[in-house]
Amino acid sequence: MISEKMAEALNKQINAELYSWYLYLAMAAHFEDQNFTGTAKWLKLQANEEMGHAMKFFQYLNDVDKKVQLSKIDAPPEKLGNHTEVFEQVVKHELLITKNINDLADLAVAEKDHATGNFLIWFVNEQVEEVAAAKQIFEKIKMVNNVPGGFFMIDRELGMRA
Repeated sequence: MISEKMAEALNKQINAELYSWYLYLAMAAHFEDQNFTGTAKWLKLQANEEMGHAMKFFQYLNDVDKKVQLSKIDAPPEKLGNHTEVFEQVVKHELLITKNINDLADLAVAEKDHATGNFLIWFVNEQVEEVAAAKQIFEKIKMVNNVPGGFFMIDRELGMRA
């Protein structure tokens, strides 16, 4: 059985994952509007991944007989910017989610909640991949920032994400 404090923290993480979904969906729409369909595809797939993360937390709370408490999802920023600005936001956001996951893992250790600690290992590892992927894209975008057609090359590459 997990503590109420842990259940509350996990519910907050559901909200954070849903905000990630909402943010990446807004970013996808932003690039769809500019006909960068490859970038939009990458971001839509990322949004779907974030929804999957939220559902893992949702199911875990149900499995440990704790109430899922959904809260308001903040609106993403209205102005998102160009590829460089957006993917800088993606990196910052993934670092924030990583901090959240690490804080949850720390709480599990402090509470000697081995089940939740074990559950969170997947997310700890997933965040390493998420941050690495976001940083790699951001660095590539910075490299082509002043190259004519550079964003089109990046867009094509991002559109190949399966």
